[in-house]
Amino acid sequence: MTGLDRRHGFPFGPELYALWRTADIGQLTDRLERALILDLLGPVAGKSVLDIGCGDGEFALTLAARGAHVTGIDASESMIRAARARPGSAGAVFEVAAAEAIPFPQASFDLAVAITILCFVADAAPVFREAARVLKPGGRLVIGELGRWSSWAAARRIRGWAGSSLWARARFRTERELVRFAEAAGLSVETVRGAVFYPRLAAAARLLAPFDPQLGRLTTLGAAFIALRANKPLVS
Repeated sequence: MTGLDRRHGFPFGPELYALWRTADIGQLTDRLERALILDLLGPVAGKSVLDIGCGDGEFALTLAARGAHVTGIDASESMIRAARARPGSAGAVFEVAAAEAIPFPQASFDLAVAITILCFVADAAPVFREAARVLKPGGRLVIGELGRWSSWAAARRIRGWAGSSLWARARFRTERELVRFAEAAGLSVETVRGAVFYPRLAAAARLLAPFDPQLGRLTTLGAAFIALRANKPLVS
């Protein structure tokens, strides 16, 4: 793949996102993950939302279309350029910024969301602390991450060992780790759910996807995607 954003140490660029969305299994998987994140976020109309690690802006603009006032940040300049170039990009604000050093005052946002960014962050604790800092009291953080105990994670580890620059640096998280990071940042964890329990095979995905939401409410073991919802306590 050409045009990858390596100037800032990123092993991929917006082209990889676009390629994933053209594949049948990518579309189905993306739809399940998106449905889970939207469910955990709840109503967004009229709310200020920070999309941390917004990538090419696709999800940020989905939130904007639902009436949210969205700001998307990403440390990759090429991702932000791609986000600003998307149709409808005027519906959100996009800025180059690191998740570990969010350039906004404390208590700026009603909601914060971060989807599959911790897998490429060496230390997740500052990301949670920054997300908690910029949330208003009573605000909500939703994190979606690649689960450690799944067939997808196993295959990605093998690809990393085989020389993939993308997966060699990836870190896969467990439910317990995500909860620990959130609580250490002063957040109250409300729920953790899983998604994508099928292997990376299009036929298996089509067969098992209808059962995915029910499984996700029962366990995160075997889930390729784990999502956490946590709240910032109200000021007493």
